[in-house]
Amino acid sequence: MGELDFAVHVEGGSAAAERLAAKHQMQNMGEVIPDTNYYLLRTLDNSRQKRSVRNLTHVFDTDPEVDWAEFQSPKVRVKRSPIYASDPYSYKFGRRLVDNLLPRKPWSEVNDPMWKDMWYLNRRDDLNMMVEGAWNLGVTGLGVAVTILDDGIEKDHPDLIRNYDPLASTDVNDNDSDPNPRYDFSDSNRHGTRCAGQVAATPNNSLCAVGIAFNAQIGGIRMLDGQVSDAVEAKSLSFNPEHIHIYSSSWGPNDD
Repeated sequence: MGELDFAVHVEGGSAAAERLAAKHQMQNMGEVIPDTNYYLLRTLDNSRQKRSVRNLTHVFDTDPEVDWAEFQSPKVRVKRSPIYASDPYSYKFGRRLVDNLLPRKPWSEVNDPMWKDMWYLNRRDDLNMMVEGAWNLGVTGLGVAVTILDDGIEKDHPDLIRNYDPLASTDVNDNDSDPNPRYDFSDSNRHGTRCAGQVAATPNNSLCAVGIAFNAQIGGIRMLDGQVSDAVEAKSLSFNPEHIHIYSSSWGPNDD
């Protein structure tokens, strides 16, 4: 499970949180939600060998400086992906999925190679989201800041770099400002970049696809590539609310 995280409420701001962390041989990971005096404290390397969750719970319960404390247990969070016809639960959607694969001429002429496959945007029947009509009215996401809460986004991706917004980006997993994903052999951390492209990929650049709000500012909060707790989710969802308009999270608990 790694080191142990506790969310605590302590009056006195960051200075009080730093003193509390030092007193209990822990690290102050920062305020969870700005201006609330809720902080995340983490045990130091190898300290878990000496203290358990039960022991630390008792320590905080008896510390007069702590108003409230709670162990941050890891949550199961699953990235959402499309339902394919081979999925045993797709019987409800199979007919629509097959119909969607039939060749159709899109309304708009766009040179992005995957545009013709984006049936949910460009087809000519009742299942069309009618997004092109909104585009023709000038509604393209201009002036809207969106952030993707996920496993990170490739901020230098050629389809995203035009709209990338550093003010809507941070890294909660590694506690820094760089939202780039951690690359591995299986390319498991591509979900956030894909979601960002669905929102704000640049149109007519002969690359990939078209974002549904292709003029929106797009950022990413890397928070899904590690243990996810209440504090991680709260810190992500409260990041820079004065700037960000939309927080997008395409993940959740296991479906039953």
